[in-house]
Amino acid sequence: MAEPPYLAGLNPEQRAAVLHVEGPLLVLAGAGSGKTRVLTTRIAHLVQEHGVDPSAILAVTFTNKAAAEMRNRVRRLLGREPAGMWIGTFHSVGARLLRRHAIQLGWTPVFSIYDADESLREIRRALERLNLSPRKWPPRAIQSVISGAKNRLIDPPAFRDTARDPFNRTCAAVYEAYQAALREQNAFDFDDLLVEPVSALARDPDLLDAYRRRFQFILVDEYQDTNHAQYRLLEMLARPLGNLMVVGDDDQSIYGWRGADIRNILDFEKEFPDAAVVRLERNYRSTARILEAANRAIALNRRRKGKTLRTESGAGEPLTLVTALDEADEAEWIANEIGVRLVREPGLTYRDFVVLYRTNAQSRALEDAMRRRDVPYQIVGGTRFYERREIMDVLAYLRLISNPRDAGAFDRIVNIPRRGVGDASRAKLLTWAIQNGLPIVEAAARAAECPGLTGAVVRTLQDFAALIQRYREYGDTLPVGELIERLVAEIELPQWYMEEGPDGVDRVDNVKELVAGAHEFQALDIGDELEDVGIITPLDAFLQKVSLVADVDRHDPEANAVTLMTLHNAKGLEFTIVFLSGLEDGLFPLSRSVEDPAALEEERRLFYVGLTRAQRKLYLTHARTRRRAGEVLACKASSFLDPIPRAILEELRTPAASRSWAAGPVRAGSAFPRPRGGSSADDGWDFDSLPDLDSPEARSVVRFSVGDRVRHPSFGAGVIEDLSGFGRDLKAVIDFPGVGRKKIMVRYANLAREA
Repeated sequence: MAEPPYLAGLNPEQRAAVLHVEGPLLVLAGAGSGKTRVLTTRIAHLVQEHGVDPSAILAVTFTNKAAAEMRNRVRRLLGREPAGMWIGTFHSVGARLLRRHAIQLGWTPVFSIYDADESLREIRRALERLNLSPRKWPPRAIQSVISGAKNRLIDPPAFRDTARDPFNRTCAAVYEAYQAALREQNAFDFDDLLVEPVSALARDPDLLDAYRRRFQFILVDEYQDTNHAQYRLLEMLARPLGNLMVVGDDDQSIYGWRGADIRNILDFEKEFPDAAVVRLERNYRSTARILEAANRAIALNRRRKGKTLRTESGAGEPLTLVTALDEADEAEWIANEIGVRLVREPGLTYRDFVVLYRTNAQSRALEDAMRRRDVPYQIVGGTRFYERREIMDVLAYLRLISNPRDAGAFDRIVNIPRRGVGDASRAKLLTWAIQNGLPIVEAAARAAECPGLTGAVVRTLQDFAALIQRYREYGDTLPVGELIERLVAEIELPQWYMEEGPDGVDRVDNVKELVAGAHEFQALDIGDELEDVGIITPLDAFLQKVSLVADVDRHDPEANAVTLMTLHNAKGLEFTIVFLSGLEDGLFPLSRSVEDPAALEEERRLFYVGLTRAQRKLYLTHARTRRRAGEVLACKASSFLDPIPRAILEELRTPAASRSWAAGPVRAGSAFPRPRGGSSADDGWDFDSLPDLDSPEARSVVRFSVGDRVRHPSFGAGVIEDLSGFGRDLKAVIDFPGVGRKKIMVRYANLAREA
């Protein structure tokens, strides 16, 4: 019998993974090894060749974009819609399960989903209710602790029982108050979308058995990024039959800081002893030189399963290591090099380029350089579209229309545009609503019964409640785009934003973009959730869709623009030409990881992710100085560069860096690196080669070195222990016997060198 056409072209390892039928399967999929093809082809094979009902399959991944791509590929392979199959992110699957069983769990299906900002506001309100100072107990720190507890499946009572120190006891109190507030408002935060399904299944054996019988085959992408709650959900559903296929790459586990547990993939064979293991090591993305650099870099990690990427696409261009003078010089060189390559290779477009960096703060210099050279760019990360103030305003209206218990949404928009409802009036109404167990919209409609409210405020609140109620009725019949367009016009939101000043035009344009996106929204956008349309309205589906959008989902691969993004956002993407910038110790790897072996290995995995995004060309750039936290620091090239063989590198300096190097050797003990591949024996450059040292202020500064004995007019004699910055920003840490260590600005100190 002839083979199905979708098996053609699979390599032996891919074929082994696709043809696996029953039992657990671990697929260690290296970067660019075709894991999505393996996942989707295996789904098609189960349906086409083994007669598995699509409704018996659950496929889970981490981004909406990946889930949509997976569904589209399966549809093409089958030639039809895989009706009944659940394909989605962990959070969307969790939300779907909760909506289906909300009533029996004590909620309603139209619950709100709070993002991180909305969650933070509720934590601040919980602190207020507990009369705790946010200055003493930082809300963000408490939010992080609560999120960590949820991801470890620790509920408020269990957390309270283990809290020993004052901070954790405070977190326990806030955790309980926060969860109570979410329940009052019929709301979940992102973590709840994972925790609550696990809790529901654990409490209800019949419900768990129903889902175990339904989902006979479970497939998971990016398994290395799962946390304990996600692992527990999968384990509960898959354990009886064991038909669990997990695909991941331990070398790309980069989310430990937000709860991901690399042990889930490293210990999979311990949890499922009869698991088959397939390694996908053939890379279809990058050249041999890029892969050699990646293999050499990641080999230094100890906590890994071990694999070596290989390719048949040829050696390719050498990697280019660029030394720049500072972050501005680095950014200018990158922008210029993009222009040079576009001229030299007419087949390239701006969309072929990406600039990756470790922290969002690095984007400023890059944006400045792109604007100066008229290079179009898009940023992934930073302020997301759905986090812009005006978008959050409109979405708060929609959330309140969908869920009349959403007090957070009410508090945000009851005075947008201004209606004369002050903070004190809002607080009185919210308190009264809680005391009487009323949804906040109903409380507003009954504002005349609330003690302490004036007649004018009562009428305003009643009118506002009537507005929300009217649009609740529209939500049952109007398409989402039309509903938003009518609402925005009725409350005259564009006019209000325009009155705010120059930013008003941008705000109005963003609202128009939201309306346009809502007009494009169809029920089909929720794909496999069509069987649940009786549970939620199109408005509810739209709100769920936008609430679960990740940063990477906002990346537009068709935009003719250079992409700027953090390395964390780049995972799963690929680009023809990659610039990996800011490769300096202290920045990448971050300084806080140096003393923590596990953190340093995660930083190295992040470096590996950056290297393996490149298809044809990889640039590695670092600066000799960088302004960080308002201070100019001397920088050393990242230790991550050390394992890369020099034979596959070409090493360049920007013109500014070359001029600085020619100024003379650096003193012993300097933080500046030896030029890799430099022709001279000197160690680099001197402080007087740095920018700004031709200024009058800089010329007035006597040059000092670590170890110099100096005298200060007030503190007396001392010894320089450390120097940072340069020129007019030069700072010295000096140990003054009898006075102690002082960090001083040299240009103001009137220091004298002692013999």
